[in-house]
Amino acid sequence: MNKPARALAAETSIRRVEAVINPASGGVGPQSAAALKQILDDFGLESRVLSPSAGEIEYALQAAVQAVPDLLIVLAGDGTAGRAAELCGPDGPLLAPLPGGTMNMLPYALYGPKPWPEVLADCLWRGVERPVSCGEVGGHRFYCVAILGSPALWQPVREATRHSDLAAAWDKALIALRQAFSTRLRFQVAGEAPQKAIALSLICPLISRALATENSLEAAGLHHRDLMELFRLGFHNLLGDWRADPGVITEPCIEGRVWARRRIPCLIDGEMRWLARSANIRFHPTAFRALAPPPEIKP
Repeated sequence: MNKPARALAAETSIRRVEAVINPASGGVGPQSAAALKQILDDFGLESRVLSPSAGEIEYALQAAVQAVPDLLIVLAGDGTAGRAAELCGPDGPLLAPLPGGTMNMLPYALYGPKPWPEVLADCLWRGVERPVSCGEVGGHRFYCVAILGSPALWQPVREATRHSDLAAAWDKALIALRQAFSTRLRFQVAGEAPQKAIALSLICPLISRALATENSLEAAGLHHRDLMELFRLGFHNLLGDWRADPGVITEPCIEGRVWARRRIPCLIDGEMRWLARSANIRFHPTAFRALAPPPEIKP
């Protein structure tokens, strides 16, 4: 390979790199650390590759950021990638979150469905700085999507289906249906009237297909009233995009609030969380700076 690191911005180039690998992640093999180090060496970069145990991931990330590198590389799952983005922030090192987990939501949004060695080599060869926004709900940041309410209960169904465990998927689907009407939401986008919904999706500009600009979240509320509509909702969720459901209404959101009578189930970039009965919503226009290939020029 032996290609020099390309300048990312005026008079700025990558020289020092910190990398953190989670060997327990589903997409990380036993030779990944050595392979990643070799790619960095081929580009003539000064680098340190950390491969901590599961209980030391947080310490490794903090140590890597505190070393003040030009670039932080993370090869791990979505949770580790999100934590790295939070630690880097808008003023910290550039971040390259490589696909090393099972869902790879953030890496897929930035780089597409490519294997991590190809992504890394492409970023080092011709990468540019890309500001990435994020959303926040109930104190939890997300970089792709947060799904609040009943659809979050379908995540175990989807996971069982992905592993071809149809019996478990059926059992979990029955549980999700029994709880489908137990969490009714109210939400309010700043400057708009409150709305009722079965569920609310908050989608970042990185993956939104409904926003014309990148200066807000896409808030998508679902308004369902009967069991057949909930069956349809579950079907679309299993296919991966419940916004395709005709009961969805979307609008831009910079600030807002969501509340319910009970704790709110929520998927934060694919990870299940339980929020309090009331949560604030915020949009952060620059959450961190990613290293990514330049955007393709469409004819």
